Amino acid sequence: MSWLPPLDLGAWPTTAESAMAMQDELRPLVSPVTPPGARFRTVAGLDSAYDDTGAVAAAAVVLAADTLRPVTSAVAHGVADFPYLPGLLAFREIPATLAALGRLDSAPDLLVCDGQGLAHPRRFGLACHLGLLTGIPTIGVAKTVWGEYAEPGPERGAATDITIDAVVVGRALRTRSGVKPVFVSVGHRIDLDTACAQVLALTPRYRLPETTRHADHFCRAALRAAAGDYSGSTP
Repeated sequence: MSWLPPLDLGAWPTTAESAMAMQDELRPLVSPVTPPGARFRTVAGLDSAYDDTGAVAAAAVVLAADTLRPVTSAVAHGVADFPYLPGLLAFREIPATLAALGRLDSAPDLLVCDGQGLAHPRRFGLACHLGLLTGIPTIGVAKTVWGEYAEPGPERGAATDITIDAVVVGRALRTRSGVKPVFVSVGHRIDLDTACAQVLALTPRYRLPETTRHADHFCRAALRAAAGDYSGSTP
């Protein structure tokens, strides 16, 4: 039996209007506070790959926080019924992503999403939604940005605030000296300082977190492997 309750797809939005209404309804529930005594021993990277038919492979790869070595992983296949719409990525990715997470033996201590958290036009990106659905501290680490920011200094660890309507919603964080920053924002149950510290710990060699790199490789490989016999259902 999965540690994660199944998603109620009967109540899952099918239109942009209903998706935005759900974001507005859930946004006040997000907590930008790290639970007292929280320790992140295991960190899961989440990513999804798609083909032209709408087939999706979602991967969850769990790393040991101290070694950054994979300890377990899971993949789920499905069909992305929700269209790709800016600001509504969660409604395309969450069903298969939750299925992959539910196949893990136990809950990771931290989730790292390849997407936005509070740095989102409605302050409720993929990382916020996944954090609320799972109850696990969650960070959004994106390659592109919503909002305004000043370029951080060139050295690793330099950071500047991302703002939307003059409100701080995340940070542009330089994870490698002289390399483009990533854009970090709170998803749920973690504060921004802790989120940035975790992202730096996950980027000892490359711009993107090791969690994201592993999950990206895994979901792409799974999609390629399933391309010849994909049946349109989650195995």
